[in-house]
Amino acid sequence: MPEPAAPAIALSEIVKDFPIRRDSTVRALDGFDLTVAHGEFVAILGPSGCGKSTVLRLVAGLEQATLGEVRVEGRGPAELIREHRLGVAFQEHALLPWASARSNIELPFKVAGRPVDRSRVDELLNLVGLAGFADARPRQLSGGMRQRVAIARALALEPDVLLLDEPFGALDAVTRRRMNLELARIWQAQRITTLLVTHDVDEAVLLADRVVVMTGRPGRVRHVQRVDIPRPRGTEVTREPAFHELVDMLTGLLDEAEPAAQSPRPAA
Repeated sequence: MPEPAAPAIALSEIVKDFPIRRDSTVRALDGFDLTVAHGEFVAILGPSGCGKSTVLRLVAGLEQATLGEVRVEGRGPAELIREHRLGVAFQEHALLPWASARSNIELPFKVAGRPVDRSRVDELLNLVGLAGFADARPRQLSGGMRQRVAIARALALEPDVLLLDEPFGALDAVTRRRMNLELARIWQAQRITTLLVTHDVDEAVLLADRVVVMTGRPGRVRHVQRVDIPRPRGTEVTREPAFHELVDMLTGLLDEAEPAAQSPRPAA
């Protein structure tokens, strides 16, 4: 029998300490384990300060684990970064303010030293519903439109994995709901392995195949919930009893997941 393929993302027994003074550290993650299958959408929920964003930064290669192993597509994140196979979008869109929407989406090609694939850029502008705004500068776009450009830019080089850290956290509730539906539509078209960090339980249930609930700091996996609501998921889903039952259950788990009191520990 052939060996099963490695998961798209695998974090094993992760410990992450942050120095706070010369002689002490705070433990953000302790024994954190998570695997994400190819083409799966996983959302991470947890109380503030539990290490959700730290998990995503480890997968993105922006932080190094103190102990444990992080593998993406069976390799270290640094290898995929060098090959431009990770797409990342944060709460702050970080668009170049002087560049058009099109130029911002073209940026990954230039950073990677590749010829700009104009047909790919056109495809992405259409995908995120901004074909008529290709020449607009970020200041001429709404907050939701800027986040669409940021997501299109993250998808430009057809990455293996998409990492989203509160991408709609700064938007008002109505725009955020609209962007959730847009992201659901984009993911349905692309089926790219996606890891989303969010505080919004409704967002997690609407978008994800599985929802991971973390404990308070130091962060561990407390509960993993499969979302069996059929796709595609539109606004009608949010009115169904099954949706609200999941939201209520996960909200209850979050309410119980208070951060543990933790004193600084001496640095090793």
